[in-house]
Amino acid sequence: MATNPGHIMSTPETQDDPVTWIGRDRPFDRAAETPAMVTKMTPSPGPVNRRWWIIGALVAIVLIAALAWKLMAGGAKPGAALADRGNIPLVSVIVPGIQGVTASVSFTGAIAARYDMPIANEGDTGRIVGVYVEAGDHVKRGQVLAKIDDSVLVQQVNRLDAALEQARAQAALSAAEYKRAQGVEAAGALSAEDIEKRRATAVTDAANVKVVAAQLAEAQVRLTRARITAPVEGTVLTRRAEVGQIANPGGEALFRVASGGEVEMRGQIAEQDLAQVKTGQPATVYLTGIERPFAGNVRLLGAIIDPATRLGDIRIQLKPDPALRPGAFARAEVTVNKAQRPVLPQTAVMADSAGSYVLVVDASEKVERRPVKVSGTTETGVIIAQGLTGKERVVATAGGFLRDGETVKVAPGTTATASK
Repeated sequence: MATNPGHIMSTPETQDDPVTWIGRDRPFDRAAETPAMVTKMTPSPGPVNRRWWIIGALVAIVLIAALAWKLMAGGAKPGAALADRGNIPLVSVIVPGIQGVTASVSFTGAIAARYDMPIANEGDTGRIVGVYVEAGDHVKRGQVLAKIDDSVLVQQVNRLDAALEQARAQAALSAAEYKRAQGVEAAGALSAEDIEKRRATAVTDAANVKVVAAQLAEAQVRLTRARITAPVEGTVLTRRAEVGQIANPGGEALFRVASGGEVEMRGQIAEQDLAQVKTGQPATVYLTGIERPFAGNVRLLGAIIDPATRLGDIRIQLKPDPALRPGAFARAEVTVNKAQRPVLPQTAVMADSAGSYVLVVDASEKVERRPVKVSGTTETGVIIAQGLTGKERVVATAGGFLRDGETVKVAPGTTATASK
């Protein structure tokens, strides 16, 4: 097939950029290229060029950050941080000395009457017709607290009193007849049978007098029990009797009286503390809402320990006081021992699985771990029972950052005696 050199294909209408066709009779002239043609032939940046741009940006950011860190460091020498690690720790110490401390056992409980006597109706069932005392009143022994209706009992006493007089008269008559019969017995005026009958009648009438007298005494006692009285002198704690109430024998207590007004504190203490407490030891009792303490002493210790709670009973005897109301919540401290012991701040005493310990700075300025036994705490610090004499230099704070045997430097002016 022949080629027509003079024929040039037309540019497609959909092509936006101009396209140049070169034939045999038209040599390629680079100078004749239009700017549009040059632009069209320039290759666009590929993925490789974009990756190099990202790497360059990251390197620039790292250099800027390093320069900023150097400026913020203020020109510090690189070896300064390493030099600081080799410095000797500076610590503050304290010489505790010894001071008088008091070991005590604390517990809670309630105020109670030492002898709380319940008073109920001991007589016959009856209606209360009078109540003569209130809770808090001080009563004397035999004083009437309440009265039960005794109208029936009074009539029974009067009837038995009359019956007793009648029995006594009959007994006197029988005794006189028997005496006369004995007088004529020698003359034979009466037979022996008649004399024996008179003797039996006299004995029976005399026995009847005793029976009626016993009945009268019983009625009088029942009449007396219609009046409920105080068996001892003391203070009325509670009153449950009301006028019109039916009082049954053996029922609930109508009154409760504290014998002599004596009060005490009742509480429970732990098993390990119970072994340290002795009867007669001084105690101090504090009541809620009252600032002043109340002095007392241990009166009674429980004979058993509750196997469920491991607690034992304790009672503190107190002097009568209007502020000591039975039932009030109270807290007590019993002084169990007084001794001279070192006292350290709580920051100086540490503990781990091996027990409590402190850090002591010896003469060679080295830290030494010293096991101690803590016996209690006070307002000033922790009481050390064993392990210290009071003359050691004890690290006061931040002991947890030191190691046993580490060399330290004592801060000037910190070696002070805590107590003497």
